[in-house]
Formats: sequence, structure tokens, C-alpha cells
Amino acid sequence: MMDKEQIREAFKRALLQSTRALSAQRDVEVAFGGEHAAVQGKSARIPLPARVLDPASAAIARGESDAAALRLAHHDSGAHARLSPKGAEARAVFNALENARCEAIGALHLKGVGDNLAASLEKTIIDKGYDRQSATDAMPMADVAALLLRERLTGRAPPAAAAGIMKIWRDELEERAGPALDALADAASIDDQEAFASLARDFIRDLDLDDEDQGDEQSDEEQNSDESESESEDDSENGDDETGADEMPDDPGSGESETSDSDMSEDDMESQAEEDDGASENAKVSALRSQFEGDTGETYKAYTTAFDEIADAVDLCDAEELQRLRRSLDRQLENLHAVVARLANKLQRKLLAQQNRSWMFDLDEGVLDAARLARVIVDPMQPLSYKMEQEQDFRDTVVTLLIDNSGSMRGRPITIAAICADILARTLERCGVKVEILGFTTRAWKGGQSREKWVADGRPPKPGRLNDLRHVIYKSADAPWRRARTSLGLMMKEGLLKENIDGEALMWAHQRLIGRPESRRILMVISDGAPVDDTTSSANGGAYLERHLREVIGYIENKSPVELLAIGIGHDVTRYYRRALTIVDVDQLGGAIIDKLAELFDEDAAEQNGRGRAA
Repeated sequence: MMDKEQIREAFKRALLQSTRALSAQRDVEVAFGGEHAAVQGKSARIPLPARVLDPASAAIARGESDAAALRLAHHDSGAHARLSPKGAEARAVFNALENARCEAIGALHLKGVGDNLAASLEKTIIDKGYDRQSATDAMPMADVAALLLRERLTGRAPPAAAAGIMKIWRDELEERAGPALDALADAASIDDQEAFASLARDFIRDLDLDDEDQGDEQSDEEQNSDESESESEDDSENGDDETGADEMPDDPGSGESETSDSDMSEDDMESQAEEDDGASENAKVSALRSQFEGDTGETYKAYTTAFDEIADAVDLCDAEELQRLRRSLDRQLENLHAVVARLANKLQRKLLAQQNRSWMFDLDEGVLDAARLARVIVDPMQPLSYKMEQEQDFRDTVVTLLIDNSGSMRGRPITIAAICADILARTLERCGVKVEILGFTTRAWKGGQSREKWVADGRPPKPGRLNDLRHVIYKSADAPWRRARTSLGLMMKEGLLKENIDGEALMWAHQRLIGRPESRRILMVISDGAPVDDTTSSANGGAYLERHLREVIGYIENKSPVELLAIGIGHDVTRYYRRALTIVDVDQLGGAIIDKLAELFDEDAAEQNGRGRAA
């Protein structure tokens, strides 16, 4: 009779084989990892089944593997990339509808597959907290749309856990786009991805979402405001980084962001500024501003800061949900802990070696240096050589991790970022290096109370930033990891991730570091896109936020004692930061963080040793 572990291993083998069989493709690679099924090319990643395999958990595991197999069988990532809208919200809805289409094909033909998908869907809804959502919460547009489409395509009612959100939002969504949704549910289009995508774009337009074409870069905010003067181009960049929860981050359907016209002109601007060495600092700033297409050139400002928020993670979520989110993060740690921990241990050994010892050689007294005894044998007149161990000075250090909490980080990117932050905090704490973990997002999509105040004031021109900031403190530098570990689970909360205003977040984190007593201060930014806030960009010019980010970076890199470095996930941050690294796959994040920190500490050790030899 098999024990529990043998049963689990047999079940895992069955999952792998059933995924390959249902995908109906040759040479499919299937691996375990992540919290939800993810597909890229002919590779699939499915979650590890629960350690205790009861019927419910087995059905959930089969549902995740079936979802991956159906996507492999019925989804063309190239067509998806070509047909996807550019707006972030529009892309999220488009991805959710495509997932629903692929899964409906399997559910219609195989009842068992439909049952498995329903079990997996119910768990996802519970994990996102939709079973506790109220009418005051923001509508999870993409998920509600997918549930309505699934109901129409398969005839299956939404899971019981979704009854609450469907009661709240069903009527509104059907009123706004019911006919388009009915057209989507026509069985004739379900097997034709391109025809389905065209109908999905009609549905998205009926919802008044930002559904931009290549030749029409006009934002949703501009369409609804007669006073907008320029096109918003930054929103398309963040939209291209948007990843559905069931897609791998580097899927061609949600791949690297395109470079806006303002970005392309930036190189010309910088080379021009370099040639004019005699120009004053003010002239350089003016030239910088003038090169951004659509930018008003106005000094960056906030229309109002009355609605901004700096909050501890524990204040943004009730204790029970925070514990549940932390458990969800711990399940992900099971799959990735070994890889990231191995890298973290390498960093720990490097740091401890720098802190513990160094040797002075060729001394007249101390411990006999056996390595130099050969000189005495060759020439007995040579004096004996001694060595002595000394304590190496290690500058007290604080590291801040500033993590982008924008909507395009949703899914695997934010999960990996949270895991890496968790493990890095533990590792550096053991080495006596303090770690602060911060996040940044906004309180609303496309402007919040700040925008409402601007509208009530008569929409004055050139208003500045028009969204409400939300800066989150997951772990302060002085808090031990054991007290802050639960707070990191907040990154997994659905609805937290909205838009990103990087410049002000960077300055906020920098100011916190400046106030620290440590002699060495390191700020590491983890992001997957350029700053994006549609309302602000529409009212001030498409490059308003990006220009401010560059000015803040320039100030920190050139005039501040803080050491700044950045890691971009699928987004080229090397065009913003002097010391930066871009990774294509989010799974590389742990290694990238460790390697960049190791480089910094190596540089510091070399500098310290150089000063010691000079002395």
C-alpha cells in the first residue's frame, strides 16, 4: 500500500501526462511551479498539488492542469499579441475573455474537465477575496466579464463563492455591454480566435475602456474630456506590460512594452545636452523638457496632496485576510525557496567574510606564515615572516527595496517580488544589514479624489498630478523580519495594484533613507514599466511623469549619498538609471537582486581595502 507521499508523486505524474494529452501537441514541456497555470510557447507550468490530496484539492489541481492544456491547444499567442488592445484595463479584460474561451471549449466537450475548471475557479475567487467583496469596492471588471461569458458559453452558473460579486456587478455590466457579450457567446466564434478577438474588442469598446489602435494613440481620458490638448502615450507602455493572472510574464501576448515617440527622442536630447558643456544647469533642464513630445514643460507638481496616503501594510487589510494572503505567499515559497535561498546564502557568505576577517602579512611578529617558509629554506639569511588577523571594518548599511505595485505587476511578477523581498530581508538581517521594504501605487484608476476636485474647480489647465498616491510600508528598516513577515502578504491582495507614479515614490523612499543614521544607504527599485497615470498624462502631456522620473533619478545619482540601482522586469530601465539591469523572465529576479547587491558590496570591500593599503 502506498503512503501519502507516493500517492502524491503518482498524482503528479498523472497530471503531467493528462496535461500533455489534453494539449494535443507534440513536444510539450510541463513543469510544476507557481500558484496558477501559466503557458509560454510549448511550455506549461502548473501548481504543485496539495500535500494532503482530498477530493477537493485533487479537483483543483486537475483544473489548473486542464486550464494550461486547453490554452496550449486552442490559444495562438502571436495572434493574441497582434489583436490585443493597448490600454491596461482593456488588455486585462481581453486576456480574461480569451482564457474563458479556451476553457469553455474543454468544458463543452468534456464534462469532467468542466467540473475540474469549476473547482479551480472557485478557489481562485476565494483567494482573491471576491466572496467578501462589497458594493463599495472597485469592480473586478476582467473577472466579472469572464464569469459572465463562461456562464453564457457553458451554461454553468458561476461558482458559489462568486455569488456576491455577480449580484453586485452583473446588472451594471450587462446594461453597459450586454449585446456585445451575447455576440461573444455565439458558439460560431468560440473556435475562431481572430473572430472572437474582434467581438471582444467590440465588448471592450462598449465598456468605454481604453482600447487603442496602433494609429490612434488617444487615451480614454482624452476621449471624455473636451479640454485635453495632447495624446497620452505612456499608458500604452504600461498596458503592454500588463499580464493576465494566467499568462507567463514574458508571453508574447503580454510582452515587452513599446517605446513611445518621446522615448525615442530622448537619446537625441541627451547627446545634444552633452555637446553643450558650457550651458548652465537651468538651460539643460529646459532642453530636457522641450524634447518630450506633448510635454507642457511645466515644473512637476501635485494638484493636491490632501488625498495622498502613506500606510503600513497592516492598516490596508484586516488581520484575517492578511494571514490568508501570507499563507498564499508561503505556498509559493515552497516552489521557489530553494533557488532564491541558495543565492541568498551565497550573498550571506560574502557579507560575513567581509565583516569577519582580513590578514596582514610580512610582519615582524604574530602567527608564523607557513606559506613563506620556502624563502627561509632557499636563503637561511631571510627573516621569518609572520601574519596577523585583524577585524575588517564593515560600514553599517541599510538597503531599501522599492517595489512597483502597479497593475501590470499583477500575477507572477508581484509574487516573485514579494518572495525575493522576504528572503532577502531574512538574509541581510542575519548579516547585520537593515532592510526596508516599500511599495508604491495609487488609490484609484485614472484619477481619484484629486481628479474630482480638479473637475469641481473647473478643470484649470496644466494642473499637475491628478491621482491620489498610495505609498505602502511593508517593513520598516528597524522592524525585525519576524514582525513584518505577515505584512508582505498584502502584495498578493487583488485590487491593491493600480497605477504607478514612479518619480514621487522614488523621492519618498530616498527621503526616508536620507534620514537614516547608517553610513551606507542603498536604494533598489524593482519595476516592470514606465510611470503611468492616464489622467495626469492627458492633462499635462504624455511625458510629464516620465520627465519627472528622470529629473528625480538625476538628482539622486548626481547629488545624493544614496546609491541607486534598478531592476526592470521585461522593461528597459537602463534608459533611466545609470546602474541598472533588465531581465526578460521574472524568474530571474532573485538572482538579479542578489548579483547586483553582491556587486555593490564587492565594490565597497575593494574600496575599503584600497584605503587600508594606502594607509
